[in-house]
Amino acid sequence: MQRRKTKKVFFGDVAVGGNSSISIQSMTNTKTSNLKKTVRQIHNLEKSGCELIRIAVPDLKSAKKIPEIKNGISIPLIADIHFDYRLALEAIENGIDGLRLNPGNIGSKERVEKVVKKAKKANIPIRVGVNSGSIEKKLIDKYGQPTAEAMVESALNQIKILEDNNFEEIVISLKSTDIWMTIKAYKLMAKKRDYPFHIGVTEAGTPKKGVVKSAVGIGSLLTSGLGDTLRVSLTADPIKEVETSWYILESLDLRQRGIKIISCPTCGRTNIDLTGLVEKVEKKLEGIKLPITVAVMGCEVNGPGEAKEADIGIAGGKKQGIIFKKGKKVKTVKEEKLLDVFMEEIDKMRSDYNENV
Repeated sequence: MQRRKTKKVFFGDVAVGGNSSISIQSMTNTKTSNLKKTVRQIHNLEKSGCELIRIAVPDLKSAKKIPEIKNGISIPLIADIHFDYRLALEAIENGIDGLRLNPGNIGSKERVEKVVKKAKKANIPIRVGVNSGSIEKKLIDKYGQPTAEAMVESALNQIKILEDNNFEEIVISLKSTDIWMTIKAYKLMAKKRDYPFHIGVTEAGTPKKGVVKSAVGIGSLLTSGLGDTLRVSLTADPIKEVETSWYILESLDLRQRGIKIISCPTCGRTNIDLTGLVEKVEKKLEGIKLPITVAVMGCEVNGPGEAKEADIGIAGGKKQGIIFKKGKKVKTVKEEKLLDVFMEEIDKMRSDYNENV
C-alpha cells in the first residue's frame, strides 16, 4: 500500500503529513473553562496514546484558559472554533498550537482573513473541517442534498480564502456519518489538493456500533493510502476513542505501540478457560514496550500452526499447555503454571531487546 504524498505541517512538535507517522487525536468532553478537569482528562488521554488533543472554545473564558492548560500537558493543543472569529484570534493570542475551523460559519471573508493572517504570523496550522451536516445552504440547493461533491466544493471554497492569503499550513477534514460519502469525499479531494487529511467518521455512535463503523470507514481510507491523522468519534469516554484508533492502526501494521496480541475464537477442542487466559495475558502485558506478536490459542493441535508467525505464544491442552516460538514448541507446562512460565519467557525477551536497543 502506497500512502498518498502530502505536504507536512506541524502542530507544536507533532508532524502531520509527509512521511510522518499517522497521528492519533481525540477531543476533551469537559468544560474547557474547568481547568482541573480538563487537564486531568488530557493526562489520562496522553497515557492512552493520544498525540494531539482538541478542546472546545465556545467562549472567551475558555480561550483564556489555554495558557494554563498548555502548561499542564505535554501534547499539542488544538482549539475547536465555531461561529465567532474573535475566539480564534483570542486562542492564537493565548498560544494555541492549531485551529479547527469551518471558515464558512465564522462570518465574512474579511473575518476569516483576520484569523488566517494571525495564524500565519503565529506559524500554526488550520484544519479546515467540513461535515456533511455543515454544508452551506447554496450548495445544498445546488446538489439537492448533502453529497461528497458538495462537501468537497464547500471545503475548496474555504481553502481558497486561505490560499489567497498565501497560507498553506492546512489540514483537510471531510467527515460524514455516512461511510460511503466520507470515503468518496476524501478520494475526490485527493485529486484536488495535496494537503494532509484528518480522517474519521463523524457521529459514529456508542462504542457497540461506533467502533465497528469507525473501523470500517477509517480502515477503508487507510488501505487506500489516505489519512495522515485520525480521530475515532464515539459517544463515550475519549479514552475509548484513542484505544480504538490504536487498534485500527495496529491491525493494518501502520503503527505499533507495544505488544500485539492475537487469539483464536475457540472451538470444541478447547479444554482451558481461553477467554480468561487471554484477559490475564492482556493485563500482564499492558504497558510493556516490546515490538512482538503474542498468540494465545485454544489447543495444542492448531496453536503453533495457526499462529506460527507469532514471536511467542501459548496453546492450551488438557490440564497443561505449551509455549511456542515462531511455530515451534519450546516448553510443556501445567495449566496452573502456564501464565507464570509464559511471563518468564516474556521477561527474557524483554531483557534481550533492551540490551540490543
